Amino acid sequence: MDKTEKQKMLAGELYRGSDHELVAERQNARRLTRLYNSTTEQETQRRVEILRELFGTVGSSIEIEPPFYCDYGYNIHAGDGFYMNFGCVILDCCPVHIGNNVLCAPCVQIYTATHPTDPEVRLSGLEFAAPVRIGNNVWIGGGAIICPGVTIGDHSTIAAGSVVVKDIPARVVAGGNPCRIIKHLE
Repeated sequence: MDKTEKQKMLAGELYRGSDHELVAERQNARRLTRLYNSTTEQETQRRVEILRELFGTVGSSIEIEPPFYCDYGYNIHAGDGFYMNFGCVILDCCPVHIGNNVLCAPCVQIYTATHPTDPEVRLSGLEFAAPVRIGNNVWIGGGAIICPGVTIGDHSTIAAGSVVVKDIPARVVAGGNPCRIIKHLE
């Protein structure tokens, strides 16, 4: 039996994002993020309810400052104590696993979505994705971009403005474009 476009997407294979099932799922995520982004600061419980409906899994405490945007939502798995500041984006065409006590400063962008570098394949409308994993007790500075397929190890800090294109090990401070280790932590 042939795979659906969604199955291909989740497997990291080339797929068509224009597929009706995927379009409908993105529209649902747009609806939920619109509802989320229109909540007031007093509606903390409503925000948590929307995130629990939108995300695949949510830990015991989560706080995301609006506005927040994502592609599907159900591929996002956030641990306990997850905090995202204003203006963050998660393009979750593949799973995004976020550990416990992860802090994201404003305008952090986490991408699983990518496109072929071969122009003929790209022009055909095919795209693909690769999962992202962020460990426990990670701090990601403002404006950092986490690219497809990246893993960030436990207890690490990513400096503001970094572009993370390769895995970052545990217990380091890393920064720059491309992001690289600045120092190891004890």
